[in-house]
Amino acid sequence: MRRSNRLFEIIQILRSAERPMTAEMLARQNEVSARTIYRDISALQIMGTPIEGEPGIGYVMRKGYDLPPLNFDLEEIEALRVGLALLSRTGDSALQHAGRRIHAKVDALHGPADWLQVAPWGAPLDDPAKGCVSVSSLRDAIRNERKLRLTYRDDQEQETVRTVRPLALVYHLECMMLAGWCELRASFRHFRTDRIYGCDVLDDRFSGQSGALRAIWLEQNPWSEASAGA
Repeated sequence: MRRSNRLFEIIQILRSAERPMTAEMLARQNEVSARTIYRDISALQIMGTPIEGEPGIGYVMRKGYDLPPLNFDLEEIEALRVGLALLSRTGDSALQHAGRRIHAKVDALHGPADWLQVAPWGAPLDDPAKGCVSVSSLRDAIRNERKLRLTYRDDQEQETVRTVRPLALVYHLECMMLAGWCELRASFRHFRTDRIYGCDVLDDRFSGQSGALRAIWLEQNPWSEASAGA
């Protein structure tokens, strides 16, 4: 997380906290060290953010501090709420956590809207503890143009190991697919993430190639027609 995002997140946590938050508690939520939080708190205080407290006791936000309202109209806010709630159906745990953080920020500014409900059933949650591949790691590999070595089982339970240049994630109602250029087949392939039984991020990169490859993939395989298989 970039420092600017982390500073904003600390402000949001303190604004919604019902009791003092220690540096250790803030560090766990932001996945950094307590020393980093101490530096962030000091920086925010220097900028004039009304944070009170001290190490070992905890920090609170002085009442009355607020952030500018989000520049969305009523229907845009409701669309945002529903869209965030639909993340629960993707199986992407990292996006779900991010969605909950955004939802809390929207609620803090506009109040809750419990009359907007979205059923949570959808793709199974990606849980590395259960042997599932982390979708967050797939998104990271796509952003950074890093090749992946996948251990994949198709619908006939045939297992292959292949090197893939990851290009896109396609979110379906009951599953998620990774689209990429498969070096084994020398063509585009789609891999259901719940059939990936091993995933290693390689040092090999395909820097500068993803845009062109993705454009060709979109032309040959519209996402609405892409089907799983290898």
